[in-house]
Amino acid sequence: MKKTILLITAICAIIVVGAQTGSAQSKKKTNAEWKKILTPDQYEIMVQRGTEPAYNNAYWNNHEKGVYVSAATGEVLFSSDDKFDSHTGWPSFVKPVDPSKIAIVTDTSYGMTRDEVIEKSTGLHLGHVFDDGPADRGGKRYCMNSGALKFIKK
Repeated sequence: MKKTILLITAICAIIVVGAQTGSAQSKKKTNAEWKKILTPDQYEIMVQRGTEPAYNNAYWNNHEKGVYVSAATGEVLFSSDDKFDSHTGWPSFVKPVDPSKIAIVTDTSYGMTRDEVIEKSTGLHLGHVFDDGPADRGGKRYCMNSGALKFIKK
């Protein structure tokens, strides 16, 4: 009986890992493929890891209710309920809707060391996270590029 349960558990684990790997792999695209899907600004930000100008982007001053999804995949990443005015000129959030949709990696560009936020399924750049957010809401500031997001109004 124990061997049967172990065998079933092992098979289930293999199936789950295989499904997760397959779904992540299906969203991995070449730069040429992303260039066909994304606008030039989205490509510069998400694939080339660029940054849009402060105070000159779509969502820094957006106060409507809704969700912010990945411009590349449509996955829900942030909510207007967690958005705050950081006075930086970029849309800022205290947390992602689902932390499993993003990953934090080390970014050493421009002679600095920062925590870069990427979309987990694609590896595409979204922005950076800092420890200077509202203390009463967790202390994080997810500073995102509007060009990496699309807003869906409630």
